[in-house]
Amino acid sequence: MRKVYALLLAGALTASMMLTGANAYADKWEDLITEAGKVLKEVNAMPDTAIPTDLLRKCRGIAIFPSTVGGGFIIGAKYGQGVMLYKDDKGKWSPPAVFNIGGGSFGWQIGGQATDSILVIMSDRGVDGFLASKLTLGADASVAAGPVGRDAQASTDLQLKGGIFSYSRSRGAFIGLKLEGAGITQNKEGDKALYKADVTAKEILKGGKVSPTPAGVALIKELQGYSR
Repeated sequence: MRKVYALLLAGALTASMMLTGANAYADKWEDLITEAGKVLKEVNAMPDTAIPTDLLRKCRGIAIFPSTVGGGFIIGAKYGQGVMLYKDDKGKWSPPAVFNIGGGSFGWQIGGQATDSILVIMSDRGVDGFLASKLTLGADASVAAGPVGRDAQASTDLQLKGGIFSYSRSRGAFIGLKLEGAGITQNKEGDKALYKADVTAKEILKGGKVSPTPAGVALIKELQGYSR
């Protein structure tokens, strides 16, 4: 009887540990979304360095890659993770999907300091590029340093071509930085842990298959305020 009890207890402890580990892994991605919201809020806090309102109003998607998150989302100097959201024809933002970014000439270090990066995607074609197996900025999609200042005018030519405007922050200041050569891929495991469902980035962004988590709701609300 004691052996049976011991086995049941061991099984219960193992199940509890597995559940705790799964919840912690999901919380890791929830923290990433929270950090992305902080980056967006900070970049738009100062009128002189904010992403132009016109861009956020006209764009079809945004990807935010925080440089550091509790638990370590940076590996080395040229790899990071972030989230992307899609805006439909009615101006409604999707729940965030998790993506990886790495390589390229941009690095994750400017003057020895880690950076945050934001990509403002101007067309559905650009968004679809993110949903391919891998997107290389500059090769598979046009990318340019984004203009700064809330009322700044972006290049009409690039907007018409549906390109991507990029921003990076180092030492507390956001600048337009051309992230050419960076490779972007979907993080399927992150999406699965975050939404507790086997969903693709396309189903999250364009399929309406999931509802945003609490951190996702907060990030969407932040974006709605800037893109009205």
